[in-house]
Formats: sequence, structure tokens, C-alpha cells
Amino acid sequence: MIPATARTHPAFAYLRAHRGRPATWSDRYTSVFGLLVAAAVLGRPVAEALAGLARHADPARLGAGLALVAAAYAGFLALARAFGPVMLPAADAAWLVTSPLPRRAVLSRTALLLLSAAVLAGAALGLAALSVFGAPGELGVRLAAALALGVAAGVGGMATAVLGQQSPAADTRLQFLIAGMFSVAVLTAVSGSGPGRRILAAVAEAPASLGAAVAGVASVVAAFLARRAWAALDRIPARRILASSTRTARVTSAATMLDPGMLTWVAEDVHWRGRALRSRPWPRLVSRLGPAAALAWQEWLRVGRRPGRLAALFGVAALPALCADAVGGSAPAAGVLLCGALTAAAMCTGGARRDGGDPALARMLAVDGRAATAARAVLPALLAAAWSALALAGLQAAGALPAGAWWALGPAAAPALAAGALRMARRRPVDHSMPVIDTPGGAVPTGPLVWAATGPDVALLGSLPALAALVTRPADVVPYVAAQAVAGAAVLAAFVLRSVRRARG
Repeated sequence: MIPATARTHPAFAYLRAHRGRPATWSDRYTSVFGLLVAAAVLGRPVAEALAGLARHADPARLGAGLALVAAAYAGFLALARAFGPVMLPAADAAWLVTSPLPRRAVLSRTALLLLSAAVLAGAALGLAALSVFGAPGELGVRLAAALALGVAAGVGGMATAVLGQQSPAADTRLQFLIAGMFSVAVLTAVSGSGPGRRILAAVAEAPASLGAAVAGVASVVAAFLARRAWAALDRIPARRILASSTRTARVTSAATMLDPGMLTWVAEDVHWRGRALRSRPWPRLVSRLGPAAALAWQEWLRVGRRPGRLAALFGVAALPALCADAVGGSAPAAGVLLCGALTAAAMCTGGARRDGGDPALARMLAVDGRAATAARAVLPALLAAAWSALALAGLQAAGALPAGAWWALGPAAAPALAAGALRMARRRPVDHSMPVIDTPGGAVPTGPLVWAATGPDVALLGSLPALAALVTRPADVVPYVAAQAVAGAAVLAAFVLRSVRRARG
């Protein structure tokens, strides 16, 4: 409850007067009509999906499906921690947080939004877990228990993130919880394909009353954590709220401008701000290779100074195998493999992105464009090759691929992936002046589509032999590896030559 003295404060009167006009009957009619239309459109698919839950779980896919749910929950906690999670609009945070107003009263609306987000995310996780375990009997009870357990997990996780923002000790516990959930995902994926399959199958066949009891205990724990988080709103340091509000404002600006590349700069600024770096001499080999290698060496240093990010990157290499085990077949995992390898290559393209944002600085460096592009493609190609080779080995170990040197497709496709990552780093902001195409599903702006396809198009074109091999799964993969090696090298060479012509023009 907001104290009476706070409710009568001039600041709150100002906020109430500038929160927008009150809702009219037409606004309410539009909202209700939209909800009815959404219910009519989504009612039948949701009913069919719920009816499809009344089945027995597949023991072969229990481990992979549960591992994906655990990884999704860990990602939810990591995302909540990265965003704050308590924040305000930047303009309000600049003066309301540091004012003598009660902190809890200022943050009450934010707390309500966080609770809503936690409930929605938790309900989605609960339904995902129920779809993995199935509901062979008592569908209504199992559905209610899954929703209650998911909502409790979402609310409890969000409350833990709020407590972590208030206290460094609680933040350390939150980091251990995130690491623990990722460990649970790994252990479940490993045990689900071995001796732990019987245990997971026994859990899936457990009576619905046991799930309801677990959901009740989890709800009590979540309510306790939520009460503690509500009490901790008064004790969150102002500097942390201001920092999270600034990050949220930048993310909102990037989403409004449809420029996700800005998010990378935000993450880099947050990580390196206030850090003191030791000066180290360059290796002699870099000095002998010339100025192009010196430019590329900055990326090697940046990657080496963040070993945790590299460890997380190679830990995610098991995701294609999990997807293949949970969905069945290697065709869905091929898309996940391509996205993951392209992400690995894009992690070390900050120099190319800086040159694209500041062409004058790139010209002042007076380095040959062909040599600079070739030197900067080495590290993305190596990371993409290592990640994709590890992911392909995991797919083969999971039984999604036949015997053969499938891991060689990764290094063969690495040059094309490096070219795609460099093209992504150099793309310009979204051109919102491009035409809008009317389709049966609605108006589609072509500017964001062209922006999103710039980079992945080159990677997809250069990785067609590898994707064809993953979809068809031939008995002999050697011809596909040879074709992929030629295609990858050709795409990278063409990209380097075209970038030089563009720089000269």
C-alpha cells in the first residue's frame, strides 16, 4: 500500500496528470473486441494442443525435452538479471528514484509489470514441461498442476532476480541458480539417453496428485520470495536502478529503430566500463605480418579476455543434438546448427562493425581493405569451425547422423560463415523508406526484412552443400565435404574482392 502522505505528494499528482487521457468507452470496446477476436482465432489451436497432451511420454525424448525446458528457464533468469530487473523510464528514473518519495511507491507499477511477465513466462514453461511429460490421465489436474508449477517457478525466479539487484550476496546466489539450471539441463540431456531414462519415465507416469502437491509447495515458496522482493524494493540502491533504467532505454531505442546491432554496443559498454586492462606486448608474429594483422589482433585480445563467454558458447554446442533428440531427425537441427555457427562467427566482428560505423577512422588507418578483411575473417572462421565441428560430433553421438566424417562439414563451411558474419557487421541501419508489401497476412515492411537477410543470405548460400547433407543424411559424406570446402572458399574470396571494390568506389 502507498502511504497517504505519498499519494498526496505533488510528484504523484504530476504523474497522474501526465499519464495520458483516461480510457473512453470506445477504447474499452476496442480492447474487448480485440480479446474476443484473439480468443476466436486462437481457441481451436489451443484446444487441439491441449487435447494432444493426453498421451504417454516418449521415453526416448524425455531427457532432451526436459533439458530444453531447464535451459529455457536458465535463460529466463539470466535475462531478468541482465535487465535489472527493476527499472523505470529513463526520464522518471533521473528524478523520481533520487527524490524523497517512498521507493516502493515509485516502483509499484514496475513491480506489477514484472509480476505479469513472470506469470506469462512461467505459464509457458509449465505448458512446455507438460508437453514433454504428457498427460496420460487426469488431464485437468495435470494441466492445473503444470501451470501452477510453471507460474511459481517464474514468479520465484523473478523475485530472486529482484533480491539479487538489492544485495550482492543475493546476486551471487542467483548466479549459482542460473549455473545450476544449466547443469541440470546438461545432466538431464546426458542421463536421458542412458540409465536415467527409466527415472524420467517413472516421473512422467507419477500420479497427478503428486504433481499437485509439488506445485502447492512451489507456490508457497514463490509467495514467500515475492513478499521478500516486495519488501526489498525500498532497499535497492539508486545507482542500480538508474543503471538498469539506462540499459532498458537503450534497448527500447534499439527496438524502436529496429537496430539490434545497438544492443551489442550496449553489452560491450556495460562489460568494459570501469575495467582496468593490463598492457601487454604484441606477439612478434603479429608485428611481422603487417598492419592488417595488427587490426585483427584486437579481436583476438577481446575474445581472450572473456573466457566465460567462450565457455558458454561451446556449452551451447549441444543444442542441435538436443533439438534433434527432442523433435526427431536432423533436419530441424540443421537450422539450429547454422544459426549457432553464425552466432559464433559474429562474436568476434567488432572491428568490422566499428569500421562500418566510422568510415573516416577506417580510412585514417591506411590499411589495405583486402588484407584487413582477410585478416579479420580468420578468427570468425576458426570459431565457427570449432563450434560447428563440436555440434556435428554431438549430433553424430546422439544418433541423428550415420557413421562418417561429419565433423569435417564444420571447418569446410567456416569460410562462408565468416563472410556472412562480416557482412552482418558491416550492414547499415534499417531503411524504413523502403516500400511495404501487402500480403494476406498483413502489411510486411521490406526494410527490416532486407536488413535481417543481409549476412545470413551469404552464409546460407555458402553452406548449401552442408545443409543438403544434413537433410538427406547420405551414407558417404565425403563428396559433400569436398563440395562444401569449394563453396565456402569461393564465397569468402568473392566477399573479400567485392568489399575491396566497394571501398575503392
